[in-house]
Parts: sequence; structure tokens; C-alpha cells
Amino acid sequence: MERPDSQPSRHPTRREVLALGVGVFVVGAVPFARSRARLVRRTIPVMGTLAEAAVVHRDERYAHAAIDAAFAELRMVEQRMSRYLGTSDVGRANARAAREGVGVSDETAAVLARALHWAEASDGAFDPCLGQATALWDVEDRRDPPPTSASGVFAGRRLFRALDLDTTPGRARVRFDDPSVAIDLGGIGKGYAVDRAVATLRAWGIEHGLVNAGGDLYALGTSEDGDLWKVGIRSPHDPRELSGRIAISDEAIATSGDYLRQFTHEGRRYHHLLDPTTGEPRQSEVHSVTVRAVSCLDADAAATAVFGMDPMRAESLTRTFGGLDVVRAA
Repeated sequence: MERPDSQPSRHPTRREVLALGVGVFVVGAVPFARSRARLVRRTIPVMGTLAEAAVVHRDERYAHAAIDAAFAELRMVEQRMSRYLGTSDVGRANARAAREGVGVSDETAAVLARALHWAEASDGAFDPCLGQATALWDVEDRRDPPPTSASGVFAGRRLFRALDLDTTPGRARVRFDDPSVAIDLGGIGKGYAVDRAVATLRAWGIEHGLVNAGGDLYALGTSEDGDLWKVGIRSPHDPRELSGRIAISDEAIATSGDYLRQFTHEGRRYHHLLDPTTGEPRQSEVHSVTVRAVSCLDADAAATAVFGMDPMRAESLTRTFGGLDVVRAA
């Protein structure tokens, strides 16, 4: 059975490198629970990136159905949390929450609550309320920076503190106390979506699989003989090379970097990771940072928060959350 967004299933060799090459990761050591297992892989565009899922299962049709369910979770998160959709929770809030309370789903409220927790813990290094600044910079379409007078409006504002969030189940609402607030869950939403997709695979009884959405990845299970998944991190200097490798099982990793979404003007690189203290792209001696965590949501938020951060401060921040580890900077 083959689908428009799929690659053909087949019997893989035991130590074949799995070319899950979307974004910043390359994965090897595919888990083959049984010799008759089939490798089923699919890729879809979602949340402004390409997402891939790989499942190892005896029944090809069942594996496809499990991937369908996992992809449905990714699309659900996009429909509720994308700032680009006027009908999403985030889109409706950004349009009206400066004037009145706006109802949101319990899922969106939960992600916002965790985002605000990260914002407080990082002293604003992670700020989910910089949506207007993100739109101003628009690094994928710009070729020169906006005027300093425009970006400086957002500098040092700690706008996350102007987001009033009610998480009452079934009645969650948001309101903005500052007209400069706009929600942008780009630094945490994909991680949450990957977690939802993985939970769905588990609910379908999948023991070995992987979900990768750009720079956010979760590895489910281990190889036949108990080996961990081997994840290679692409070099920010040369995408044909690896800057490092990580071995994981039932864990998430996320990478933030300045080399995929960026433009160069007068010799300086301007990228999408904004510094809330300046309202401009962060200055950093490294070009990528990778974080390992129990959940992809926290790995995503942590990688966003610590990019460009002093290493000692980054270690202190991740330690406060427990189970997080900055594993690579390049």
C-alpha cells in the first residue's frame, strides 16, 4: 500500500542507516523488533516545516494507520496554535485579546502555561509573546533589517508578563494587558506536537518509531538487541557533515540554530531567534545548540531559550527543570 505522501515500505537490512534527513537530524540504528517487521516511513508538510514519521511493525496497513493518527495530531496542533491562521486559538487571540478575553482550547492553554513557566524561569530569554517582533523581522522574506526604532519597541519589555491566562478546564481564556503582545508558539509548539504524535503511536501499540519535525525529534524504543537510536546532528557549517552524534531511547532532542531561517546583510547574519532584551536576532558565538529531554516540548523550549546564552547560565536553567541536558553546541 502506498500513499501520496509516503515512501514505499520494504524489508530493511538490520543496520541500514535510516535517511530521516528533514531538518537537522540524521538517524541510524533502526529498531527491528522482529525479522519480519517492515519499515514504514511517511513525510508531510506541516507547521511550516517537513515532518517525518517512521514505524517498525509487522503489519504494513496497521503501521500506516498509526502514522495517519500521529499526523492528525500534528495537524491538530497546527490548526489550534499557528499564528499564521486567523482561525486558530493563537490567531484569534492575537486579533482580539488586547480588547477582550478570548476563549482557547485546553490544549492551547496548557502549552501557553508551560511557555509562561519557561519565560519566568529564563528571566525572559524565552518569551512566547514576541509575535509582533517576529512578524517585523520576517527573516524568510526580508533582505535587510528593519529600522532600529521599530525593533527597539520590543526591547526588554518582558511582554510575557502582560499575558493574562485562565486555564480553567473547558473555559480557558487569554487576554493581553499590553497592545504590543502577540503570541508566537514557534519555540515550543512543534515540540508539543511531536509529543502528541508520539503519544498517539504508543496508544496504537507502536513500540519502535520516530517522529521528526524539523529540529524537534523523539525516538521511541530501542533496536533489536537493545541498542539506542543513533542520532546525527547536521553541521551548521556544512549540511553534508555531522557536528555530533547522540544515542537516545524514549527521549527527545531539539536543536535551535541561526543557519536555516536567516538572511545576510552587510556581512551580518540575521536569523529568526530573537533576543527579548534587544528586540533583534541574538548574537551568539555558536550557530546551533541541541538539548535532550524527556519531552519534546521542554527540549524545544530549552533549545530556544539557551541559544546564545552563557554556558553556565544555560546549564543552571536546564538543571532547574530536571531531566534536561544541553548536549551539543556548534
